[in-house]
Amino acid sequence: MPNIENLKKYKNIHMIGIGGVSMSGIAAILKNWRFNVTGSDWAHSETTDKLNKMGIPVTIGHSIEDVKKSDVVVYSAAIKKDDPEMIEAQKNNIPTIERADFLGEITRCFKDTICISGTHGKTTTTSMVSLCFLEALTDPSIQVGAYLKQIDGNYKVGNSEHFIIEACEYVESFLKFSPKAEIILNIDNDHLDYFKNFENIKNAFIKYVKLLPNDGLLIINGDDKNCLDLISYTNAKNVTYGIKNHNVDFYADNISFDDDGFASFDVYKNNDIYSSISLSVPGMHNVLNALACICLCDAYNIDKKYIQKALKKFTGAHRRFEFKGKINNARIYDDYGHHPTEIRATANSLKNKKYNESWVVFQPHTYSRTKNLLDDFASALMNFDHIILLDIYAARETNTYNISSQDLANKIKFLGKNALYIPNFEECINYLKDNVKENDIILTLGAGTVTEISDLLTQKK
Repeated sequence: MPNIENLKKYKNIHMIGIGGVSMSGIAAILKNWRFNVTGSDWAHSETTDKLNKMGIPVTIGHSIEDVKKSDVVVYSAAIKKDDPEMIEAQKNNIPTIERADFLGEITRCFKDTICISGTHGKTTTTSMVSLCFLEALTDPSIQVGAYLKQIDGNYKVGNSEHFIIEACEYVESFLKFSPKAEIILNIDNDHLDYFKNFENIKNAFIKYVKLLPNDGLLIINGDDKNCLDLISYTNAKNVTYGIKNHNVDFYADNISFDDDGFASFDVYKNNDIYSSISLSVPGMHNVLNALACICLCDAYNIDKKYIQKALKKFTGAHRRFEFKGKINNARIYDDYGHHPTEIRATANSLKNKKYNESWVVFQPHTYSRTKNLLDDFASALMNFDHIILLDIYAARETNTYNISSQDLANKIKFLGKNALYIPNFEECINYLKDNVKENDIILTLGAGTVTEISDLLTQKK
């Protein structure tokens, strides 16, 4: 059982923004540890319903009363200092702790916190590792950034010392954690609204690697030069993996794809055959994600048969190349990819599938990312036969960048391919219904509300 002594000073915990992916998982863990948990959120959702059923009362709007009764208020990064509940906590001298700091406290309750990080592939790899540990009956606690059907949610509360967690580099929140093991999948240009340049991103990962204890474990992508550089910053044991680079501890060879684009491959450990693996998720990038998972599980002495079984069972996390249905006998997939590298990986996954023509409906995510990576987005989207662009999803930003999706459409046209800018969802859906043909593939792509398009397409006959 995890050691919760350092949290016992907080008997009553109130959480602002409790419906969020990470916050709801923290709430469930605390409830399981017999803390009194209350929460508030601005909108009613499936998650808030689930929390209420668990015995965690959630107020839609503000609950000043719950704040007054609490020993600590935990808030998500989206909550501003002038929030009425934050003001109430201050007025009553109740400590307030940001989500990442509090999650850091929780990681210190476990002897073995396993952090999965990197610019791309975190959710998928965290899911793969989680399923392997579940298959081996190790009863881990889990926190992952998307709905995972095997745990019927985005978290699981276990009773072992293992805590498997997706660790995000944005605003350096992963530096708040206390990892015993780290997987670093890749380091790429992203979140430039915060990091400003690549050097700062890499420095964040250097600081993160330095958090590992000497008896810790570092799993590194040997195909990524920036990842390999990190090994020199820690005394923890390191294990490397790759596809292109065979000068690593684990590599994949004899890779083949079926008609769904799912890979089968042989895994070599120290140049000897280790195992044969078949995946149920598409794309070469998922071979790399699976290798990272295999390295970690091998270091934890998880039997190969459990690894094989779990990876075969894994059909993808929510919104990771998720099959949604059909229209005009064309298949519709939905994906969270919102960075040029992710778009390329998704386009490469398509290449291994059998289909007629490809359609992408892309919603850029944040003005800063669209502005900074405009050329990269344009060239990545060129991999599709038909390109439709929605308005930029603002998320946390205001448009001080003087950028729009029309700029991206113009850039794609300049590169020699047509791109349609259709900001209205209804118009976009009607256009697809009128133009998509049998055996085509449609992909709705982005981290914002674009997923609604695939939902509406599959509902409307």
